[in-house]
Amino acid sequence: MLQTEFDFTLPRGFVDEYGNVHKEGTMRLATAMDEIEPLRDPRVRNNEAYLTIVLLSRVITRLGNLREVTPAMAEKFFAADLAYLQDFYQEINGNGVTEVPVKCPNCGYEHSVEVTLSGGL
Repeated sequence: MLQTEFDFTLPRGFVDEYGNVHKEGTMRLATAMDEIEPLRDPRVRNNEAYLTIVLLSRVITRLGNLREVTPAMAEKFFAADLAYLQDFYQEINGNGVTEVPVKCPNCGYEHSVEVTLSGGL
């Protein structure tokens, strides 16, 4: 069965308007539309770096007891948390480490190796 949601813990945590810190969250796998739709957003058109903010707000399904993360909230993430979430996004969406089966051409021994894929959020 395919796992589509993944739990994470932010290094610092999001501080809401009441001073509550939210560190535990859930991120779902991104769809093609999650990556395409933000390109229509005028904030992304004016500043390509804003793509990360919009994209993360679409795929984070829970942060603490908050059931929605908006771009306005994501703008307030601490830099360490934003970097963590970017890495986590890449990891769960297949841009991280992948095991690949290989076979030695000389002896025929079969095993798997980890390959790091490049890509960016």
